[in-house]
Amino acid sequence: MAAGLLALFDDIAILMDDVAVIAKVATKKTAGILGDDLAVSAEKASGFSASRELPVLWAIGKGSMINKLIILPMAFLLSAFVPWTIIPILMLGGVYLAYEGAEKIYEYFFHKKEKIALTSLELPSKEEILYIEESKIKSAILTDFILSVEIIIIALSTVTEQPLSIQIIVVSFIAFLATVGVYGLVALIVRMDDFGYTLIAKSERNGSESLAKVGKFFVRLLPKIIKSLTVIGTLAMLLVAGGIYVHNIPQLHNLLHAIPSMIGELFTGLIVGLIALAFVETFRKIKNTLTS
Repeated sequence: MAAGLLALFDDIAILMDDVAVIAKVATKKTAGILGDDLAVSAEKASGFSASRELPVLWAIGKGSMINKLIILPMAFLLSAFVPWTIIPILMLGGVYLAYEGAEKIYEYFFHKKEKIALTSLELPSKEEILYIEESKIKSAILTDFILSVEIIIIALSTVTEQPLSIQIIVVSFIAFLATVGVYGLVALIVRMDDFGYTLIAKSERNGSESLAKVGKFFVRLLPKIIKSLTVIGTLAMLLVAGGIYVHNIPQLHNLLHAIPSMIGELFTGLIVGLIALAFVETFRKIKNTLTS
């Protein structure tokens, strides 16, 4: 009996050692997309009132976890029975990410004045604010779904030759990291100003100028980080989308091999996004014409 338990513990130790080594490799391969996920998630989770930041993040985080619970078994099943469907699914997701990135650029250049005028003339009602918040949450969860598919597929590709037990543990760990790690960091970022105000309040009680300076630094830093993450998040969506096409279409990869990979992927994502945006805008105009 004791010998059997010792053998079982030894097998578990060997399995966990193999998992740790393979998980390290998988994490390295997904590090880039996890960084993109962080930038996109932080950009999507910003722009809410201070009192709603954590509830919104919690809603997006729960949606992200549900995404993983849906994607993980589907990814294992597809990889086992119909692996040829994975690339087309990734490309469809790439179209959506590219569209999101191109739409943000389009709105910045062509609808910026309209947004400023609207903001200066009228204040949204409570119902409108809740509707906008709900729309942003849904958009964030949908974007997270696409990025989660990419993360899980990349992680799965590193363990396809391993036993199913190791595949499940490693890929599930990466999926868990992509949710808890990413949204934990996002929560720290969006609450940075509150931390700064807390330090300022303490400095007023203690009379510490250095504490006040640190607090003011964090308060001033947050808007700059949010603005930079808006740009980084947009670029990240285009890069991820472009990377999907460049890495999975040999002809495109050969065409762009002479230029730096990041520029090629960004250019490809932008082109795909602009094409998708043109189709969507054309459809909207046709729909408005028919309904008017």
